[in-house]
Amino acid sequence: MRGLAARARTALKAGSSAAAGFAALGLFVTACATGGTGARDEGPAGSDAAAKGGIKPVVSGSPSSASRRVDAVKIVKSDPVVSAAVKRDLKPCVADEYPVDVSYGDLTGGSANDVVINVMTCAEAVGVGSYVYREENGRYQNVFTLEEPPVYAEIDRGALVVTQQLYGKGDPVSYPSSEEVITYSWASARFVEQSRIHNDYSSAVGGSDSPAPDAN
Repeated sequence: MRGLAARARTALKAGSSAAAGFAALGLFVTACATGGTGARDEGPAGSDAAAKGGIKPVVSGSPSSASRRVDAVKIVKSDPVVSAAVKRDLKPCVADEYPVDVSYGDLTGGSANDVVINVMTCAEAVGVGSYVYREENGRYQNVFTLEEPPVYAEIDRGALVVTQQLYGKGDPVSYPSSEEVITYSWASARFVEQSRIHNDYSSAVGGSDSPAPDAN
């Protein structure tokens, strides 16, 4: 898949079957208008997320070391900032295997590794939600939320990099027009956008919707 597949460990496929996955999840109810990137929920408690009921600590325990691994599913399902649709549809794909990718690294300069969690669909591995959690006094605080598929967040050399495919008017679901790669850094206790790269895809490459060549 173009662009985004090269960046995400799990490809954010946008095939025709992905459209069915989106409908089942009901996540397009809050999606942005065509071609936009939608609303983001950035920053610490007291910002936009606080208006939704506040960002509350969701996992308790003794102070963790930088190498501690977390129960990502428990964190997501206990987080009041995560949408009800994501929580409802976060179920095992096979046995006890959940469609969740977890990355650990230093994004906020805390005493322990920050946790980046990507929630996906089982069948198509479409990213439906990306979250960053900062450990404070043994608890994990949501400091970044983006729930607009297809989306995928990664740690790249100490920065948070979010990749999202975009659709223009008339785009088939299998062939988005472009993608945006947004880089954030941690400053003043929140994630601040540092750069935004927009990549347009060629309309002449791939897809059954492309016109057939003239036989004459």
